[in-house]
Amino acid sequence: MEYTYKTKMVCSQEITFDIDGDVITNVRFLGGCNGNLKAVSKLVDGMTVEEIEAKLKGNLCGKRPTSCADQLAIAVREAYDSQGKDNA
Repeated sequence: MEYTYKTKMVCSQEITFDIDGDVITNVRFLGGCNGNLKAVSKLVDGMTVEEIEAKLKGNLCGKRPTSCADQLAIAVREAYDSQGKDNA
C-alpha cells in the first residue's frame, strides 16, 4: 500500500513510501536536501518500521525539534498503525 505523509517543521514537504505489513520500500521525499534524502531512502529500503524508528527517531536538524529522518520514523509508524485500523 502506498502511503503519503505531510511533514511538519522540516524542509521536505511530504514523504511517500510503500508499506507491506511492517516492511517499508520505495521511500520518496518531496523537497528537502535532495542528495541526503536519496541516501536515507536507499538505506532504509526493506527495513521494518521498528528498525527505522530505532535508527532515525529523535534525530534533529539544527535547532529544529525534528528532522526529515525523524519525520520518516513518525510517518512509517503512523502508516503501520493505520493499517490495523483499516482492517478493523
